[in-house]
Amino acid sequence: MGIFEKGFERPSPIQEDAIPTILAGRDVLARAKNGTGKTAAFIIPCLEKVDTSLNHIQILMLVPTRELALQTSAICKEIGKHLDNLQIMVTTGGTNLKDDIMRLYSPVHIVVGTPGRIHDLSDKKIADLGKCNTIVMDEADKLLSPEFQEVLEALISKCAPKRQIMLFSATFPVTVKGFKEKHLPNAHIINLMDELTLRGITQYYAFVEERQKVKCLNTLFSKLEINQSIIVCNSVNRVELLAKKITELGYSCFYIHAKMKQADRNRVFHEFRNGATRHLVCSDLFTRGIDIQSVNVVINFDFPKNSETYLHRIGRSGRFGHLGLAINLITYDDRFNLYRIEQELGTEIKPIPPVIDRNLYCR
Repeated sequence: MGIFEKGFERPSPIQEDAIPTILAGRDVLARAKNGTGKTAAFIIPCLEKVDTSLNHIQILMLVPTRELALQTSAICKEIGKHLDNLQIMVTTGGTNLKDDIMRLYSPVHIVVGTPGRIHDLSDKKIADLGKCNTIVMDEADKLLSPEFQEVLEALISKCAPKRQIMLFSATFPVTVKGFKEKHLPNAHIINLMDELTLRGITQYYAFVEERQKVKCLNTLFSKLEINQSIIVCNSVNRVELLAKKITELGYSCFYIHAKMKQADRNRVFHEFRNGATRHLVCSDLFTRGIDIQSVNVVINFDFPKNSETYLHRIGRSGRFGHLGLAINLITYDDRFNLYRIEQELGTEIKPIPPVIDRNLYCR
């Protein structure tokens, strides 16, 4: 029932492949772009597996950021709202630990959160993971970066010895391959990247000098039919400076970055999602897995250094079944990165034309 209420009429390719495989109890390694329906691909079978008559943690969903944890738990609750007595808890760093401790005195079936906080609760003997036999890792490439890896290994060792592990990500660097060989050597592999990498997204670049970027952005705002846009910078300082300049140009604009207080980040995220402003300036923190369907334009104000980051950023503008536009402001220093990213992703980023056909990104 919850699936239909979310508006799902037919499964996306990843859901078609992943759901029966997960329900069969197999480990899964799924490579799919943001916006292909991968969140529901693991949430739906996980909800099916939960036994609400057992009052212990059965499923652990690990994500790299607080925003993604909030979004994933919200989708869990929406899809599972007709399941009697289902208890879902979200826990992340930067929030009150005492609240989490109090919450865990009551039954919890699914925990969604960031690895550090869950590890902390487990170390304090508050969260008992001993009977948890299902682990989901979303944005696995980020979760297996050096900052998380040690904590992650410790968390897995605290779960049930017979456990099912699922890894979902757009990219699989060497760290993911090593983890797979160690923890899920016989995993069912789903790779939809060739089919879906940049489908529905038209990519352009504008060759500019650094000092011309704001003027170029102003021109884009006036010429494009933007429903909502995300504008990405390479540093926290540049996020704040650019947001200020956009506001001075007379456009409504919010910003979000890693150094903001958690409560402020939550507020900005929810207000942008609810349409309170048209433009959001952010750092890469925000561009991992966040699903805001009304975003039809992504602008790389600062061009990223690698193809992995580029893919995660652009994943904002062409969600499953939606069209999108990605515009990259390229300086002389970015020219080699532009060529390399095109080669690695097997895509073409074209020079921006004088007029962009609205049918490419508006539907």
